[in-house]
Amino acid sequence: MRIRSRSLSMLAIAGVTVAGLSGGQASAAPPPPAEHVVLIALDGFDAAYLEDAQMPNLTHLAKRGSLTTSTGVMTSITNPSWASIATGAWPASHLNTAYWFDADTGTARSQQRDLAVPTIAQAIREQGGTVMSAQWFILQSYGVTYGDPDGLYTQPGGACSERTDDAVAVLRGEAVDSGGQMTRARGIPDLIAVYCDTLDVLGHADGSAAAGLPAALADVDEQIGRLAQAVKDAGIYGRTAFVITGDHGMSTFTQGMQQELLAAISALGYDVEMLAAGRSPQPQTDVVVVVGGVGSLHLIGEAAADPVAASRIDRAVSALPHIAAVYDKSEQRELKMSPKYGELVIEPVEGWSLGATPADASGLHGTSRNLEVPLVLAGAGVRPNGVPVDPRHIDVAPTIAALLGYAPPAGAEGRVLSEAIRAR
Repeated sequence: MRIRSRSLSMLAIAGVTVAGLSGGQASAAPPPPAEHVVLIALDGFDAAYLEDAQMPNLTHLAKRGSLTTSTGVMTSITNPSWASIATGAWPASHLNTAYWFDADTGTARSQQRDLAVPTIAQAIREQGGTVMSAQWFILQSYGVTYGDPDGLYTQPGGACSERTDDAVAVLRGEAVDSGGQMTRARGIPDLIAVYCDTLDVLGHADGSAAAGLPAALADVDEQIGRLAQAVKDAGIYGRTAFVITGDHGMSTFTQGMQQELLAAISALGYDVEMLAAGRSPQPQTDVVVVVGGVGSLHLIGEAAADPVAASRIDRAVSALPHIAAVYDKSEQRELKMSPKYGELVIEPVEGWSLGATPADASGLHGTSRNLEVPLVLAGAGVRPNGVPVDPRHIDVAPTIAALLGYAPPAGAEGRVLSEAIRAR
């Protein structure tokens, strides 16, 4: 089943029609471009970080392919962004949403792992392949789980080095702790995903110009080097493709405009409330704002029945001096955002947050300024200097599937970056 699926998928990539031979036999299909893919998922990996970074291991890999910039999705929050990378679908389709008001439960929500379409891990598993995820959490229960040797999930801890340890152990054929079960993968998985959030944690704490950023990038690069060496030691370096990317960028803010925002809405006669995750509004509240980089504004109560409420608030908020954009429902649909966001999505300008002013410089993402992340495609099946054209988050899963010779996830809306792939 697996061989058949991979062969047919490769024919589609190469633009070859399966023609019948004498006796009705199909012609032999070429092997897939790569036998394995190592995906290194770097949370908060802003494209600007590479301007002054010393990352020799990443640079060495990129020489076997390309280093370019990929464009993310709105909102540029962690879970919706990784969901698009994992599924190849826009947020409007996978429905993973972050920082919004759930009218069904009457509470503000933060981040979730819900997915309405299959992941790359599920697609590979359904076609007979194998996957291992070292804490790339968006795949958990969507193709990988604890204790499954064919779809192995591990969650070793917070350090990038610990997650790399698990992937290296799997490449060595060793058992790893998978939710308390010592489990050995059944051979080297087709897809190995390694998640690191070192850059995201630092960026949130100190902003995009954090003093510790060079050291953090050096640590991430060290783990990339360890993974590349482990692939060499396993004897599969020439048959393995590497994909390195991030979910979103990072911005620094020093000012908050919570009071100004609430006052502008209140001046229109609406009772407005800014809700933290897990909180419910007061009975008299008309307008709820849930903040996660941007603000999701929802009309509830009497305001929900007011046909001009959204447009009135839009005009008032847009007139504030530190607002970059206000997206109404029509504009949200154009951006293929999740339909779970409110009537308006509010974006602050650079240096400002919709929340309170912090004591020190801090970092946020979620805005349209945080869409650009690095993308490395390298190794087996990748054309050296074959730079992909305008790559996006939604193109990553279809491209990984194509490298391995599998059909893409069923809900994928992105394309295979075929200009960067060569058939064998």
